[in-house]
Amino acid sequence: MEISGKVALVTGGSSGIGRATAKALAAEGASVAVADIDRSGGEETVRVIAAEGGQACFFHGDVSTPSGIKSLFAAVEAAYGGIDIVHNNAGIMTGDTPGWPEVGLEKIHLVVSVNAAGVMMGTGAAVRALRKRGGGAVVNTASVAALGPMPFDPMYAATKAAVVNFTEACAMLAESENIRVNAVLPGMVDTPIIGKTGDGETPAAWLAPAIAATTMLQPEDISDKVLELIKDDSKAGAAELVVQPDTPRAAEMAAAAELLGEEGVAEVVSRIEGQDGGD
Repeated sequence: MEISGKVALVTGGSSGIGRATAKALAAEGASVAVADIDRSGGEETVRVIAAEGGQACFFHGDVSTPSGIKSLFAAVEAAYGGIDIVHNNAGIMTGDTPGWPEVGLEKIHLVVSVNAAGVMMGTGAAVRALRKRGGGAVVNTASVAALGPMPFDPMYAATKAAVVNFTEACAMLAESENIRVNAVLPGMVDTPIIGKTGDGETPAAWLAPAIAATTMLQPEDISDKVLELIKDDSKAGAAELVVQPDTPRAAEMAAAAELLGEEGVAEVVSRIEGQDGGD
């Protein structure tokens, strides 16, 4: 797909992967609808894009509710006349206030509503919008957490596993309408979602084992993969699940033994290598 001249909607666009993707799409010539519940962050993304010569507009939206999804897509279509590209990226972690098993149903509902239901509703709305344009591309943000156990936030991992399964099914369902549905599965990325201490910079202590177990990526590492999926018209029918980084090195994963045990680490490595085809 040629991105220039297209209309792209990015949820979770106020920071992190969403902001990086919005900037990258605008740099390629797309008109970008930056959507987020965080108005100040979303408007800052638009300012950054404008300063770089791109075109973008902020849309306040809550992807955790059907009415929020409906009004968001309606507003973007009304503003731009249609949508060609959707990156369902909004997501949250459960955190440690409190963590499992003390976490309550209200927090579980919130994580599921944003991470799983938000992507499911967003993909449905995207397909309905894209079919009006004769096709398009949808990229959902999942996580490597979908491929194996993540003891420090099992609720988050479960929602991302749901995104992977859902994306694979939707890719088959939407192929006949010239709509490609794919997913990126990021590893640990330095974004606000990972939780920070009071200085706003240092990752929270509860994430230390995970950070020690892998390479910290930058949002641009993921946005590059998102654009590859959008541009590649061959990624249709069977969902392309892009794992980034490609394969965790044994030396990096060894530190995860503190949480998972040696057998758990081996299982995670095996699943990720199997998904990506190995070295």
